[in-house]
Amino acid sequence: MFVTEAPESTTPFRSDVPFDPKILTVAERLEVAATKGKNITVIDGDTHVTTSWAELHETAKEFAAALQARGVSEGTHVAIMGPTTRDLLVTIQAVWLAGGVLVMLPLPMRMASVEGFIAQTRARIEFAKVSLVVLDPQLAAFLEPQEGDPAFVGYDDLRAAPTGLSAADWKPPTPDPDALALLQFTSGSTSEPKGVMITHRQLCANMDAAAERARFTLDDIVVSWLPLYHDMGLIGLCTIPMTTGTELVHAAPQDFLSKPARWLRWMHDFRGTITAGPNFAYALATRSLKRAEGLDLSRIRFLLSGAEPIDAPTYRGFLDAAAVFGLDPNAAFPAFGMAEVCIAATFPHPFTGLRTDVVEADALETDRRAVPAVLGGEVATRELARLGTPVRGMRMRIVDVDTGEELDERRVGELQLAGTSLTPGYYENPEATADLFDGDWLHTGDLAYVADGELVICGRIKDVIIVGGRNIYPQDIEAAVGEVDGIRTGNAIAFGVDDSNSSQHIVVVAEARTDDAVGLAKAVSRAVVAEVGVPPREVVLVKPGTIAKTSSGKLQRSQCRHEYRDGTLERLG
Repeated sequence: MFVTEAPESTTPFRSDVPFDPKILTVAERLEVAATKGKNITVIDGDTHVTTSWAELHETAKEFAAALQARGVSEGTHVAIMGPTTRDLLVTIQAVWLAGGVLVMLPLPMRMASVEGFIAQTRARIEFAKVSLVVLDPQLAAFLEPQEGDPAFVGYDDLRAAPTGLSAADWKPPTPDPDALALLQFTSGSTSEPKGVMITHRQLCANMDAAAERARFTLDDIVVSWLPLYHDMGLIGLCTIPMTTGTELVHAAPQDFLSKPARWLRWMHDFRGTITAGPNFAYALATRSLKRAEGLDLSRIRFLLSGAEPIDAPTYRGFLDAAAVFGLDPNAAFPAFGMAEVCIAATFPHPFTGLRTDVVEADALETDRRAVPAVLGGEVATRELARLGTPVRGMRMRIVDVDTGEELDERRVGELQLAGTSLTPGYYENPEATADLFDGDWLHTGDLAYVADGELVICGRIKDVIIVGGRNIYPQDIEAAVGEVDGIRTGNAIAFGVDDSNSSQHIVVVAEARTDDAVGLAKAVSRAVVAEVGVPPREVVLVKPGTIAKTSSGKLQRSQCRHEYRDGTLERLG
């Protein structure tokens, strides 16, 4: 049996970490964090406001008292929807301080899909049995209360002036580590989103393990623009600093997306040491560095990329471009996580940088073996990021997809996880919960292997395209297509379609700007053949901003396949 577990599992926690592993509820940790003397800065475009965590915590207790007056108590499901503001951060704290279960509702990725977004939001509110919705006033016009809805309130309804309540009226909830802290919806990249249940005990265990492996200290300064309705943004870069009292600088996703150069300017201005982003963010930041001046990125020590799988050339391109401004390439921190384990599953050790595994493409695709190779040699290769080892309290194993047999190193199968951070299941979904587990082990749905004890992710099982007995990974095609002039990088999807003989063909859907759609489609086809040796059955060029994505920006290959079959893609021309 080949099982890998955290190397720290049998050792005590280090004494210099800014948390107490004996405190197992979020509300109790927030109380302690407010005493650390550190600040929270909230950015709005090119302006910012800085206050202490202690000040924000006092306002949060004021909000919590108002929530309790409206019936929120231990176990009450409270949903929040709004862009990243100080009031949003206050309300997140307030829900936990009131004893409630936090349900973060995603914002629409594209306003063109606002009707679908409203319908999906209502469905989530109903499904999660939400008793109260706290809504940013900017969104009130989009989501007006209807008969049968829970109560809707705005931030102003929770302030001391209208309620007459103050922080002194707040009643601390009874500590219960096994009570639900969070309902975190999955991204829905390969299926309908599900409500992942996370208890206080699991959340605290995972935050502690992540902070310990990352060597978090109170000298760190975390900078984030990630959405707070996604696990990496909410838990990894917001709740960890919020519950440890670590300095945090927080912007909104739209602040970064509208001007990607801001991200690294924030790292410079606020002397940031910790930040994170998905693949596309590093691609955008690399372009912005071509025009950058006067940046000092030398304080960055932790630069996480958690997209799965990580695009090593894109990540490396950013590291090379940022090195001119003092970035230590060893700050790269490629990791693996998922909502079903709170956030952190495997982390590398700090300052080891981006390390990759180069393997023979043919053996990977036909034999499910990761045979080491040399990049640029005579045989076709794939370069995959090494994602470290399990964090404290976690274990991993690789099993055969068909038989469940545990596999040795460098054999490709499904990644399964076990340990202290696992969700008890999906809310109100016993069938999906039963399918999620194999005894104590959680099915991740990811194809992976282990190399020298470290995790290497190949792709999602549901997304693999099987052509002539080969397992072709869509991200390899998508990366090649994104390099074609006229195609919008990060906005191409590849998937397989079955023919009458039960074999699969490749279809590529890509956002493009061009006056020669036929010529561009041929160029895309040539790029696919050059990358995987198989021509696509069809290349569909669509209008910018129409590719299906999750609320966190992940490509929705299954939804795109559905739209292709239904003929509802917004094709160019």
